[in-house]
Amino acid sequence: MFEATKVGRSVSKEDYKLQQEELRTQLLAAQRDLRSSNLPVIVLVSGVEAAGKGEVVNRLNEWLDTRGVQTFAFWDESDEERERPRFWRFWRSMPSRGEIAILFGGWYQTPIEHRFKGQCTDAELDGELNRIVDLERMLIQDEALIVKFWFHMSEADQRARLKELSRDDRSRWKMLPDKSKFSEHYAAFEQVAERVILHTDRGIAPWYLVEAGDRRYRDLTVGKTLLHAIRSRLSEAAPEDHSQNLVGPDLPTSRSAQITLLDQLDLSLSLSRDEYKRELKRLQAEINELAWTAYKKKRSTVLVFEGVDAGGKGGAIRRITNAVDARLYRAIPVAAPTDEEKAHHYLWRFWRHLPRAGHITLYDRSWYGRVLVERVEGFATDSEWRRAYSEITRFEEQLVDSGVILLKFWLHISQDEQLKRFKDREEVPYKRYKITDEDWRNREKWPQYKEAVNEMVVRTSTQHAAWTLVEGNDKPYARVKVLRTICKTLSESLQRDPVPTAGYLPCGEKHPEADKERKRSNNAK
Repeated sequence: MFEATKVGRSVSKEDYKLQQEELRTQLLAAQRDLRSSNLPVIVLVSGVEAAGKGEVVNRLNEWLDTRGVQTFAFWDESDEERERPRFWRFWRSMPSRGEIAILFGGWYQTPIEHRFKGQCTDAELDGELNRIVDLERMLIQDEALIVKFWFHMSEADQRARLKELSRDDRSRWKMLPDKSKFSEHYAAFEQVAERVILHTDRGIAPWYLVEAGDRRYRDLTVGKTLLHAIRSRLSEAAPEDHSQNLVGPDLPTSRSAQITLLDQLDLSLSLSRDEYKRELKRLQAEINELAWTAYKKKRSTVLVFEGVDAGGKGGAIRRITNAVDARLYRAIPVAAPTDEEKAHHYLWRFWRHLPRAGHITLYDRSWYGRVLVERVEGFATDSEWRRAYSEITRFEEQLVDSGVILLKFWLHISQDEQLKRFKDREEVPYKRYKITDEDWRNREKWPQYKEAVNEMVVRTSTQHAAWTLVEGNDKPYARVKVLRTICKTLSESLQRDPVPTAGYLPCGEKHPEADKERKRSNNAK
């Protein structure tokens, strides 16, 4: 597939000078139009060594207004990045709407390197590439434009370029020692690259193969391709991918057909005051010990709290935070998105708060707002909240696969109990801040929220991230059930090391079964 990048295309100095001036003018005009749009642009730059990727990026920054462009190089992982799921570092680099982000290697760099070095099998590589395809589709469905460039050249041209770079003291730093090995095994690296490109070359996110032998031809080709991609997207609606954007059928809505999980909860369950005090003291001591054990084992924990208004989320969270050392956790209250958050994909603001290894993040409301309040109140379109179920389950699967201990709680109360708590909040001065006009408006839509909650649980309670439904009419019972569930899950999870499930091992861990398969695959080659 790389034959088209080895034909020897070139551009003379005179033609380059003429074309560059016009191209730069048009790129700046397109960038001005981009700023007033909802379109974030992600440019992925990858390819063989010595193809001039850095030169191209510097050229783009020269041609464009750098106030609207950010460049990210994913070389060595920082401690912060190593202690979080792999895609965390990329979500932090996502551009706001109307801006451009240039990513060196991006999410393709590590999978390519690991397969080339034999740290994963073809099957593991394909599993990771499937995740990448899902990520790109999700971003594009949220109106992002992804432009992927692969720079290639013949082996002879690469050797000549490397020799040239070795003689130039200013360029030697560009060739990192571990990357130079790729050029020593040109055919093997090309084979891995071909597999990656074929697997991830989709109509909504195609690869552009650029011949890199001639610098002037290379730079003009990239500039023209980027210009065409931005103009095309600005002049039309976001591309549709009907074959990949299918959603499940609606759940039945008739009273007899719908399985209403919330109706099955026994809201009369309660604890006596003495039993509550005894269990609370015991469980808080246990959760404190487990939190320190998780810290020592570098296992991070994510706790998600959802529920009806006045359902007891805050009280349950306080019983946890009162027991755990404040240095080990962060509580994230989730309200309406800020302007900065609205300028990104809705999952962006949750990715950025994921805990470091050994720490805990508690989300007071979460990414499930997309299929609850945004669905019921019409803040999300029908297609947006419908596809969110699969986006959320894939997101949570990535967390669990990376070793995160994930627990999700829905705290439920009856309508009568909610009314009682609302009135109590209005009468008690220090509780008045908790009740708003919005709470009363949401109460009027109880049936719609009930239907949304039921579908949320049905579609997103999975083996790796199950929902715990909490009977919340009796606050002591609800708080103890939450603490018991956390202690039981932490205890069981910390007794065993996190085992990667299917797919690519992002850190190249030597899991026994995966290691055997790697050796078989490499021997077969």
